[in-house]
Amino acid sequence: MSARLATYGRLIDRTSKLDFTFDGKPMMGFEGDTLASALLANDQMLVGRSFKYHRPRGVVASGAEEPNALVNLGEGARFEPNQRATTTELFGGLAARSQNHWPTLEFDVGQVNSYLARFLPAGFYYKMFMYPRSFWKHVYEPFIRQSAGLGQPPKERDADTYEHFHVHTDVVVAGGGVAGLIAAKAAAQSGARVLVLEQNAHWGGRAPVDGGRIDDWPTDGFVERLVKELEGMANVTLRARCMVSGLYDHGYVLGYERVSDHVPGAEGPRHRLWRIRAKQVIVATGAIERPLAFAGNDVPGVMLASAMRDYLVNWGVAAGERVIVATNNDDAYRTAITLKKAGVEVLRILDARETGGGALMEEARRLGIRIDCGRAVGKVTGGKRVKAVQICAHQGAGGALEEVACDAVAMSGGWSPAVHLWSHCGGKLTWDDTAAMFRPDESRAPTGADGKPMAVATGAANGAMTLEAIAADAFAAGRKAAQAAGFKLKRASAVKADPAPESAIEPVWMMPARARVGLRAKAWLDYQNDVKVSDVQLAAREGYESVEHTKRYTTLGMATDQGKLSNINGLAVLADTLGAAIPAVGTTTFRPPYTPISMGAIGGEARGEVFQPLRRTPMYDWHAAHGADWEPVGQWRRPFAYVQGGEDVHQAVNREVKNVRQGVGLLDVSTLGKLLVKGPDAGRFLDMLYTNMMSTLKPGKCRYGLMCNENGFLIDDGVVARIDEETFLCHTTTGGADRIHAHMEEWLQTEWWDWKVYTANLTEQFAQIAVVGPKARQVLEKLGGMDLSKEALPFMDWKDGAIGNFQARVFRISFSGELSFEIAVPASQGLAFWETLMEAGREFGIMPYGTEALHVLRAEKGFIMIGDETDGTVIPQDLGLGWAISKKKDDYLGKRAQERSFMASPDRWKLVGLETTDGSVLPDGAYAVAEGSNANGQRNTQGRVTSTYYSPTLGRGIAMGLVHRGPDRMGEVIEFPGTDGKTYSAKIVDPVVYDKDGEKQNV
Repeated sequence: MSARLATYGRLIDRTSKLDFTFDGKPMMGFEGDTLASALLANDQMLVGRSFKYHRPRGVVASGAEEPNALVNLGEGARFEPNQRATTTELFGGLAARSQNHWPTLEFDVGQVNSYLARFLPAGFYYKMFMYPRSFWKHVYEPFIRQSAGLGQPPKERDADTYEHFHVHTDVVVAGGGVAGLIAAKAAAQSGARVLVLEQNAHWGGRAPVDGGRIDDWPTDGFVERLVKELEGMANVTLRARCMVSGLYDHGYVLGYERVSDHVPGAEGPRHRLWRIRAKQVIVATGAIERPLAFAGNDVPGVMLASAMRDYLVNWGVAAGERVIVATNNDDAYRTAITLKKAGVEVLRILDARETGGGALMEEARRLGIRIDCGRAVGKVTGGKRVKAVQICAHQGAGGALEEVACDAVAMSGGWSPAVHLWSHCGGKLTWDDTAAMFRPDESRAPTGADGKPMAVATGAANGAMTLEAIAADAFAAGRKAAQAAGFKLKRASAVKADPAPESAIEPVWMMPARARVGLRAKAWLDYQNDVKVSDVQLAAREGYESVEHTKRYTTLGMATDQGKLSNINGLAVLADTLGAAIPAVGTTTFRPPYTPISMGAIGGEARGEVFQPLRRTPMYDWHAAHGADWEPVGQWRRPFAYVQGGEDVHQAVNREVKNVRQGVGLLDVSTLGKLLVKGPDAGRFLDMLYTNMMSTLKPGKCRYGLMCNENGFLIDDGVVARIDEETFLCHTTTGGADRIHAHMEEWLQTEWWDWKVYTANLTEQFAQIAVVGPKARQVLEKLGGMDLSKEALPFMDWKDGAIGNFQARVFRISFSGELSFEIAVPASQGLAFWETLMEAGREFGIMPYGTEALHVLRAEKGFIMIGDETDGTVIPQDLGLGWAISKKKDDYLGKRAQERSFMASPDRWKLVGLETTDGSVLPDGAYAVAEGSNANGQRNTQGRVTSTYYSPTLGRGIAMGLVHRGPDRMGEVIEFPGTDGKTYSAKIVDPVVYDKDGEKQNV
């Protein structure tokens, strides 16, 4: 029977009682409890059912490694499945429900699977569901879908909010145990900015539970003093309830903070995702105790020895009244000693080692605890709780020597460093045969972009298992990380802990060592997925000799705990079955996140109306106040037109087009992509990305460029400006900025990783305004500043200087065919500059114009639009842009694809202008029909409309389209059936219908 002890419980506040329910049953706990500790205090040993066999399961661990105690939490809009009771902080009104059973937890029909275990071995699903094939759709698939998954999916919209933080720091410390705290102080003493993230609500890790002394202080007092000292350092940030979820390339760290899980409904976000860039990462994630594999090791009441110690010291909960301890190492003796001192009856310590342990063993003997060396657990009996333990000789065949009645078993198979973060970005491991563990290999640490180590492991995560070794290792790690981050070390005193030597561990993966297969059949490795020792042995016999193959065949380590308790034991069993050494078998791949994180945290604020966040230029509010009719362009909102007086939107567009052609207009082009490309190889890089030559561009000059993918299809266009010998600014389409930046990075990181090129997306750092029309230069000259004459700033040049009181960069480029200046200023000055231009242009009849007028203006000039004239199947040659393809370059992305016979064929649809015979406007996207029909009885097509508008400049409809052999068919009339039942006749003409020679843009 579990019970709450009055003199223990350092983390709970007994004056603050909290009511909660489990499966509807009222229970009581204290502030500071976890749900698991509160359940145990209420003698709720059975907390769930296993996935495959629906076996009774109880709490086995005390932290994030817990595989059994998964519950449904909350109700309605705050319902969430698969929450670990061991990491869920208790709060008043908490409602938890057990999972994976029907109709009740106590009586589960699914437990029949346990009696069918011999028919459901590892990999049975690969064999059983193959035949007969006719069964798949109506028998197998419905059964599998009904059985799959744990917990229940939420049915209501999530009531909570989430957010992201972006942080840059020098050193991130993953873990707030004594190792992490000591390392943080050692690093901070150099002046480095240090961020310490701890997944639990309290600091110090296991040290306050395990005892000992550091710098002549008891561990709990040392931790309290050190935390206060770190809180007082301006360059240190401490964050509890915040787990380092993943460690990635280039010092990118993902943190997952549970902000208000313990106070549901509180103001602010529930979870926060930290996106961190760090120069160095200190991995101080501690170690995870391994269970032992013996028959019945999953019966509720069988628990990790360290967890049983945690529940007693931290929460005052004794997991049983009569306990047996089974171990292969000294650490479990701490649990036996702690239990004995608390008044719990410790019946036996079964130490698999023939000679037992050292000083801790002697202390246990002095307390009167019986110690049986060379003994093991043969079998635990009991159903929904432990009833007895059959004891046998560890080196024997498994025959029981005696049976001892008890109600709890504490097991310890040794410790495995939590190497997950170390491994996430390439850190390698080495097998320590003496300590029987995989630990980080310092000589093969994760490296940054410069090829130098970017992470250092310390403490138990580095294989240091005594307090003395942890303190020394952590102090050295903190100084090493600070130095690697570029800080000069200052004189500091090392941290020292009292020595507490321990006897060597004996590698024990199964009890007893030579058990019969039949007895071993119900010895569990993976508690959640019901993987037995015999399943791994079967996988090896069936040829699954790779640990990765065994993992997938048996599902070992594929549950929500990701094998934190089972992986090392599983690969050891595999190695034993194969007759191979453990390091030769290796480990499975460790992948982020370290523990599951909520989908809400991943999405952050991207939900509802801001699922795709709205992006607004600095002039957005001005546009809204002056009649903007909005158009979504990617994530941006741009003015389609500015509606005035009683006019409709079409009349507004016509007015804006005429005003640009006759006077001066103002266009907000801040949304156009502005990608910085810099480095010694920048020109070489852009030559590969663009179809034309960019490396020959002179500083101060601009060049229009086309970008294709590797299949030769046009994906973006824009103007490239050369800033200096190593720096280019690439303009992209509004919707292409993020996409093209990602395209650049993909090629740099995967193909041309050794080229010295840096890219940055500067789109939102600048406001950019186009001043367009015959009177554009007059408006700017009125403001004064730099010389903007044709001679001082020719077409396709740029320069920096002053426009009035604003420092600006002016590009002489045109997308309208008129005299045009595109002017970039810092985003913070965008609105002020816009209003200044509007005031200066008042006497010249200046008006803002929107995207639709822009489209009409460019269509009159025959300029293409990405997304209109392109659809993912169009190459530059189809659009008459062969002049923008360099004949001097040996290669560029898409070059070889464009040389394929189909791409080079003259028998393709190509760009032409289209002029209706009656001056009407062609329907957008209409197809031109041809003679004959296809196999489906539909009329053949010979082209389609890509852009179509009414031109107020010409007083008629204009259009562009892709037509079969179009440029060779000038003057021919083709027909376009419309969806309105009308057929439109249009003549094939030149796409340029306004100022073909470009005289107006070059004035």
